[in-house]
Amino acid sequence: MGAVRARGGILFFDFRFQGQRCRESSRLPDTAANRKRCEAAMKRIDAEITLGSFKYADYFPDSERIAKLVSVETKRQARLTGVATFAEFAEIWFAEKAAEWRRSYSGTVRISLDHHLIPAFGARLVSEITKAEVLSFRAALTRLPGRCGSPTMSPSRVNHIMTPLRMILTECADRFDLENPWRNIRPLKEPRTHVDPLTLEQVDTFLNTVRPDMRNYYVTRFFTGLRSSEVDGLTWRYVDFERRQILVREALVQGRMEKTKTDGSERDVDMNSLVFAALQSQFAATGALDGYVFCGRSGKPLVNRNVTNRVWYPTLRKLELRPRRPYQTRHTAATLWLASGENPEWIARQMGHTTTEMLFRIYSRFVPNLTRRDGSAFERLLRQNFGPSGSEIPVADDDCR
Repeated sequence: MGAVRARGGILFFDFRFQGQRCRESSRLPDTAANRKRCEAAMKRIDAEITLGSFKYADYFPDSERIAKLVSVETKRQARLTGVATFAEFAEIWFAEKAAEWRRSYSGTVRISLDHHLIPAFGARLVSEITKAEVLSFRAALTRLPGRCGSPTMSPSRVNHIMTPLRMILTECADRFDLENPWRNIRPLKEPRTHVDPLTLEQVDTFLNTVRPDMRNYYVTRFFTGLRSSEVDGLTWRYVDFERRQILVREALVQGRMEKTKTDGSERDVDMNSLVFAALQSQFAATGALDGYVFCGRSGKPLVNRNVTNRVWYPTLRKLELRPRRPYQTRHTAATLWLASGENPEWIARQMGHTTTEMLFRIYSRFVPNLTRRDGSAFERLLRQNFGPSGSEIPVADDDCR
């Protein structure tokens, strides 16, 4: 997606067209009115590029880039003959698929294309890319530095980069009846999700220690299981005090309000008494702004990175609790619900999961640690039927052992 940027006090358009990054000056000074005007034009350009109707000269007739760009007709012929380069076909594929995706996912795919896939395969004809090259590229990714100081990329990150490559090669093979170089390539095995929830006692201590103006925020996070983007993007229009529900319909992603992460993420979350009281208290503070539930004095939503660095981690350090990502508030809600004996199907709905499979796979191992020893329920059943000493339980013969 394109963007409007300022350079030297002048607004210019920054976007991609036919596999190339294009920067064109608007010749307008950077004012609020001009920026709004340019952003509207940028939306039209993005839409026309997606639909394949964008004509560069209509917007930038004096640009020196016009003569250098690959014509739409040439690209159309490449599509028909199947001899497109990877960069050409990737742009065709991206334009066709972007309409199906949420903006955040579209941006993630764009990063994978621009930073990894096009630099590696851009000039190659798609029909000539081999399985060996795909595997070699993946192996090279595993040796690149990872995020947060990790010496190498995680398997999950590598798989995310490889997914658009798989989709592009598969689409090209299907469209032009070519051999698919992706055949029999499986994704790298990813380690299980690391879950590090807080105990109920730790949650209580955290809420009694955190800054008073952020207590309502963390009560909502700990006891609803909302994702960071969902709680940060929560607006009062989706808080139903009468039915005691939070209607999860949108999320704040990279500073923009978008639809929820998946269709299953759109859900109605029940408020318990603590959340209900916290949101009523919060309404007294921000309800008159008729916008975001958790926001600054100006009414703008909280910046998650700032909250994390200025509130979350300092509070953990003050309590001498090991550092963990704020997303663990969501895991905490799930483990506490399970430990209290709530219906797993209800919990899955609260979390935005379509089935209980993920629930048991990720969280079930924490339940015994929060409620009882493993096997204690069965132990009680045995004692009720066979007595406390177990003397009535027959001992198997050696031959039966």
